Amino acid sequence: MTAESVSARFPIVGIGASAGGLEAFEQFFRHAAPDSGMAYVLVPHLDPDHASLLTEILQRVTTMPVIEAQDQLVVEPDRVYIIPPNRDMTIFHGSLQLSAPHEPRGQRMPIDAFLRSLAEDRQESAVGVILSGTGTDGTLGLRAILGAGGLTLVQDPASARYDGMPSSAVQAGYATHVTAADKMPETLLNGARALASPAVIPAEPKAESGMRRILMQLRSATGNDFSLYKKSTIGRRIQRRMSQHCIDDTEVYARYLKENPDEVHGLFRELLINVTSFFRDTEAFSVLKSEILPQLCQDKPDDYVFRVWVAGCATGEESYSIAILLRELMDASHQNFKVQIYSTDLDEDAVAIARAGFYPPNITQDVTEERLRRFFTKEDSGYRIRKEIREMVVFAIQNVIKDPPFTKLDLLSCRNLMIYLETELQNRLIPVFNFALKPGGVLFLSPSESIGNHIELFSSLNRKCKFYRARHDTSTARAIVSTPPVNWSAASGGKTPEDVVRRSTATNLADMTQRVLLQFFAPAAVVTDLKGNTLFVHGETGKYLRPAPGAGQPECHRDGPRGPRT
Repeated sequence: MTAESVSARFPIVGIGASAGGLEAFEQFFRHAAPDSGMAYVLVPHLDPDHASLLTEILQRVTTMPVIEAQDQLVVEPDRVYIIPPNRDMTIFHGSLQLSAPHEPRGQRMPIDAFLRSLAEDRQESAVGVILSGTGTDGTLGLRAILGAGGLTLVQDPASARYDGMPSSAVQAGYATHVTAADKMPETLLNGARALASPAVIPAEPKAESGMRRILMQLRSATGNDFSLYKKSTIGRRIQRRMSQHCIDDTEVYARYLKENPDEVHGLFRELLINVTSFFRDTEAFSVLKSEILPQLCQDKPDDYVFRVWVAGCATGEESYSIAILLRELMDASHQNFKVQIYSTDLDEDAVAIARAGFYPPNITQDVTEERLRRFFTKEDSGYRIRKEIREMVVFAIQNVIKDPPFTKLDLLSCRNLMIYLETELQNRLIPVFNFALKPGGVLFLSPSESIGNHIELFSSLNRKCKFYRARHDTSTARAIVSTPPVNWSAASGGKTPEDVVRRSTATNLADMTQRVLLQFFAPAAVVTDLKGNTLFVHGETGKYLRPAPGAGQPECHRDGPRGPRT
């Protein structure tokens, strides 16, 4: 049987475990239906020097065939595949790919490696499961599956014999379901229905009305309009969120959003695409280092400011990767010009991670040992970007669609963002990117993106790796004028994006300082209006003031503004 003869739609479930994993595997497969239509690929941490008995053990608890994986073996539904000892495993076009491990034992992340390849290969039909184990292996793999539109399940840390791996995934926010191992098969069956359903909400008047209501609530609550994002992507993620609440009607879900404001923000985070990694697309970054950056940086004086904008930076790995390449280039060429990398994203949580510059041990898959020593500080639970790299990058919240762009750029990186936008919006953004770049500046896209029909705005430097040089001439001006403009918001009050970034940084520092001072040095206090209505409570006031319960009384909470009583 060939990979092409097997339907690409059936879900493939990648299951990772480490210490305590055998017990969790047995609990899982005792309750797994033998005819679910899903395939299961197991990636436990095995002793590389001993044959595994896991195949024989699990065959006793399930009627599905349990097979030790072989190189180029085509994955079929209703079967269980187990990685052999001392092998790395990925999946490509539905076939398992085995190889000898490159990293020494203790540094390998086989679960992450397989789940990331599964996300690329299966997209929305990928499922990631993390069971008992120590460490953080699997966390980044779940992030990749979420970004591809798949499903992620994590064993409830309280039920796991070792909670390191489950806790890492849950705390990172990459679990769509957290449950005990024996409850997972039922959850998977419910989730598989959503995975197998059409990627677009049915074109029925009621369903379309519900979708409009959902998008309106998102815009009202977050200020971001998702109506021009690809309907397949948005529909899939909304359906996934609905399935978590056992809702199959968009009108019902729209009402649920109205009644549960926290769910609006949960859905908003679901719609944001935060999949990235250090030096993602190795070949493209090799070209960036060897060809693109040397040309852009040639003969730059020490007082030159090399300006970069990373649009859709997610958790910052790409921004820091570019900063590392520039630092290496300056060291090799004995140059010392200044670098300013503006990195922006919609997701406040992702930007907060990027600002911290702290990453889990799993980054060893993407960062060489030499770069880890040179540009990171090893800490107990991961790696932190060194100060010399961190100071090259400024992070900010920004909506690339409606906020003004940074300008006078040498390099603009916008990768794996436009693939989620409708063609109309892509065609409006490309002229904006040309406007943002200096003459001769370079646009860096992902392998799945292109400049479309805007060949008058850019010349190709490397078609395969998607590097384009900005053209600025009379034909360029005509093309920009003829393109429907992006409606940039006036919320910045006429300030440039750079001013907003500086103001935001200063405000954050001032706010943090104020909070610390209030927390440790200010006495408990209550702010009221002239009628005596409580507006704000700071500190522990219970010793002195406890509002009486009952109708008409304000709800007093610590450190939070409250509206007047009714």
